[in-house]
Amino acid sequence: MAREVLKFGVVAQSRPPVTKWAGRQVRPYAVLPSVPDAAPHTLLSDENGIETWYLGTHDLILHTGDTSHYQDNLMSRRPGVWVVIPEVEDARKADIRLITVDPYEGEGLALDTGVVVEVVGMPDVLRLKLEDFIARHHVEIPFKKRKRKPIDVEKDPRAPRILQPQDKWVRK
Repeated sequence: MAREVLKFGVVAQSRPPVTKWAGRQVRPYAVLPSVPDAAPHTLLSDENGIETWYLGTHDLILHTGDTSHYQDNLMSRRPGVWVVIPEVEDARKADIRLITVDPYEGEGLALDTGVVVEVVGMPDVLRLKLEDFIARHHVEIPFKKRKRKPIDVEKDPRAPRILQPQDKWVRK
């Protein structure tokens, strides 16, 4: 099974709390198609309490077995990239756990507690690389509906569906 590894930078935003009981929220904001020279956990901007942080780089791994999932992502109204980071209040403690373009993997990860899964827009460069990867590796697997095989109940060694009176439990 072939795979391709792409490197992407991740940008997150840290927003002030909405209520006095909540803490700051750090959420993925964008993926960068080219890796900048900035060090991980660099503050890019701070406007009205909304901080934008460069979290660092992470590998996006494309697998040939998932090409049909990638196609589903590209055919959606807004193709996206799922970014997973831990649920933290300080962006300096946020490490990138995963980047994926498989929508089913991203949806499954959204059920995990303690992490933030955010769908961010897919850059055009990634979309083109994904289309190229699909064109090179996709194999259409036709759907085959399995049919039940008839069983000869006289010759079948399994237990009968209806118990005989002598096989039933008797209450005393």
